[in-house]
Amino acid sequence: MTEHAVVIAGGGPAGMMLAAELALAKVDVAVVERRPDHVLVGSRAGGFHSRTLEVLDQRGVADRFLAEGQVAQAATFGTTVLDMSDFPTRHPYSLGIWQNRIERIMAAWIAELPVHVYYGCEVTGFAQDDTGVDVRLADGEPLRAQYLVGCDGGRSLIRKAAGIEFPGWDPTRSNLIAEVELTEEPPPGVRHDATGVHGLHRMEDGRTVRVVVTEQQIGPSTEPTLRDLSEALITVFGTDFGIHSPTWISRFTDMTRQAADYRDRRVLLAGDAAHVHYPAGGQGLSLGVQDAVNLGWKLAQVVNGTSPERLLDTYHAERHPVAARALKHTMAQAALQRRDERIQALVEVVSELARMDEPRRRLAGIVSGLDIRYDLGEGHPLLGRRMPDLDLAIADGPLRVFELLHDARPLLLNLGQPGDFDIAPWEDRVRLIDVSYRGEWELPVLGVVSAPTAVLIRPDGYVAWVGDRTHVGLPEALATWFGPPTAALPAAGDGDRRGVPFVAATIRHGRR
Repeated sequence: MTEHAVVIAGGGPAGMMLAAELALAKVDVAVVERRPDHVLVGSRAGGFHSRTLEVLDQRGVADRFLAEGQVAQAATFGTTVLDMSDFPTRHPYSLGIWQNRIERIMAAWIAELPVHVYYGCEVTGFAQDDTGVDVRLADGEPLRAQYLVGCDGGRSLIRKAAGIEFPGWDPTRSNLIAEVELTEEPPPGVRHDATGVHGLHRMEDGRTVRVVVTEQQIGPSTEPTLRDLSEALITVFGTDFGIHSPTWISRFTDMTRQAADYRDRRVLLAGDAAHVHYPAGGQGLSLGVQDAVNLGWKLAQVVNGTSPERLLDTYHAERHPVAARALKHTMAQAALQRRDERIQALVEVVSELARMDEPRRRLAGIVSGLDIRYDLGEGHPLLGRRMPDLDLAIADGPLRVFELLHDARPLLLNLGQPGDFDIAPWEDRVRLIDVSYRGEWELPVLGVVSAPTAVLIRPDGYVAWVGDRTHVGLPEALATWFGPPTAALPAAGDGDRRGVPFVAATIRHGRR
């Protein structure tokens, strides 16, 4: 039986992002992917919002995605585009990029790290015990892992086999989505009616047309056909525009559900396996990637013996509320797409409100993910929020905060007197750097906040502790998030830890 520290079922964007996070922490991780490779037929879903671009920037790979997509103000609510160009971020926009490109870029990245991918394999079940999980494959020798993570989509076998409940709302409508060719010219724009939203859009090659149409009744669970698409188009437009040569056809609904628990002992869920929703607002891919980045460093620390297993409980505690809020907003967006006269009146009122500055900023913060705050207790406004990508000054010259997060290690930034901190018991895990910054500390939605004298930053880019001319609470924060001090670790844990060694001279002078 082949063994890995972590096995991930599913090699979509969430699964690959989690694999990358674990590989950066030197964890032996393997992905089981039922497809023969990461070549997707058709473009599929597409797009990342601002916070996800920041997350990719924190790992030094955002430019790979930006080079193959198109930036735009694409966060919307009702009929209003939520312009976030004034947000304090290096990425005050959304990125339009199809999922086939996203997966190709991610697959190339994890191959560099490297990550082992079992292509053409499918997980059929598992059995977990006190020390690990036996993972059964459809064709081949089973795998053994300390932990198994289900990133296997909305119909997740891992979630079902773990017995994790999936409460929520049944579908009230279904849509067909496809890429086809036409013999007639498609109409411009998007059409709304009492059923939902419909539209045809010619793609980059000038030949293929992407079609989205709402069905008059909820479609069956079977795979849709070209005839199904033709009938749906004729019902809405009076013609099917001569559709032919489909690249792919699929059906989605507005079913909205969320896993009651993101973890059952040694089995965890991320991405669509943990939550499904209507794609209004385009938040699905971003939610999954951010799940992975929240879970990755925590799981790595537990596997590497740095932190106790209870650290994994914070994954559900932090990410479940974020997804619950996103699901609520996608349900609202879906309702606004139905345009009978009463809903149209509501759309007009909501859109008028969304154009006002305060509602615009709040809604854009939600859709973009830039307003996320994990509940880490009372304190400075930075606590539990993403660390801004400031231009810092260090001994060797200017450096961005996100550049210091490329290797996914925690940071303690000292913005006060050099040499003011001694974190020797955590020096093998946490990088201490003396820096200076003279600008304003501005956060999305909140605005300008008081400048801290020090910040402790988790590998996912969220602030775990803020210093305000005192060190009160720092040892507790270090122990909570990055394990007990070295002297308190058991001897076996000391010998097995895989953290990057601390080099005092390097850290003191701020070199990476």
